Amino acid sequence: MRKIFSFFLILALMIFSSLAVVTTASAEELKMTGVISKIELATDGKSATAVLKDSKTEASVTITVTDELTLDKFKDKRIVEGDEIRTKYEKSGDTNTSKMFKKTAGC
Repeated sequence: MRKIFSFFLILALMIFSSLAVVTTASAEELKMTGVISKIELATDGKSATAVLKDSKTEASVTITVTDELTLDKFKDKRIVEGDEIRTKYEKSGDTNTSKMFKKTAGC
């Protein structure tokens, strides 16, 4: 009887601890390939918004870019409107924030 009780107690602790560790994601990470139709740099130079036309669905998606490397490429005109881009972005509410933003042909 004591062994059965110990077994179920350990099993319950394992289930509880695994459920306590699992967290729900507040943002969804998506991937997309598309052509840039518009780029707007912020006046402070610390962010930019890029509108991409999804190559699969033809839908326009606005993505906020904050990483310095991509912002430098926007400023140097290495990434311009009309370039095909592969991106990973995080969708959180109405905001799409870039995690990766690269030309498909390479930079």
